[in-house]
Amino acid sequence: MTYCVGLALAEGLVLLADTRTNAGLDNIATFSKMHVFETPGERVLTLLAAGNLAVSQAVLNLLQEGVEIEGALATFANVKSMFRAAQLVGEAVRRVWRVDGEAMQAQNVTFDATFLLGGQIAGRTMRLFQIYSAGNFIEATEDTPFLQIGEHKYGKPILDRAARFDTALYDGIKLALVSMDSTLRSNLTVGMPIDLLVYRRDALRIERRRRISEDDPYFRMISEGWSEALRAAYRAIPRPDWQQDAP
Repeated sequence: MTYCVGLALAEGLVLLADTRTNAGLDNIATFSKMHVFETPGERVLTLLAAGNLAVSQAVLNLLQEGVEIEGALATFANVKSMFRAAQLVGEAVRRVWRVDGEAMQAQNVTFDATFLLGGQIAGRTMRLFQIYSAGNFIEATEDTPFLQIGEHKYGKPILDRAARFDTALYDGIKLALVSMDSTLRSNLTVGMPIDLLVYRRDALRIERRRRISEDDPYFRMISEGWSEALRAAYRAIPRPDWQQDAP
């Protein structure tokens, strides 16, 4: 399992992914779930993957080699819009299913792979999509400016309460890191290090890319500070006065 989150804010994108792959109690490995395709000044596309590692790697390889659509070979390097890029990922997922799906079902292996695709192409709008195992997809909006894949339930409450389209870009980093820390504390199948990418709208180049390890001082401060803030808020809430109602 993994956890990936993307925020599509007025100022830009914040994308964050863990790196743990768990194939059993004694087989835990680290794989990057963040794949970046950048031509500075022309396009930045970032793909985050969750689910079956073999499926997601097969999809990634297809995207790099190209998928024939309407008689032309399409890749992230030549698609004309982010919408077309999301369609390309969906088509790659369906092609992997046609090749491997039946054999996986015969072995009782779930065909499970979901993706977040965020970025911008010159002359087009910055966008963030979530692509499902069926190849269909949805898009982040101003009303719901974040998308999650993988083990998302532990990190969702802070985003529901605090994430807004007009959230400042670097405040979005804080939100994503708090969301990840909440997930790390509650699910052992999500693990460090984590990969962060920040893209500023219309820049057409990555603003910040960072791998964050357990000894990163800022992340450690986020983790400890958020825990203490929760404890302080809990202590500050008055106790229920129901005892006076007891017979």
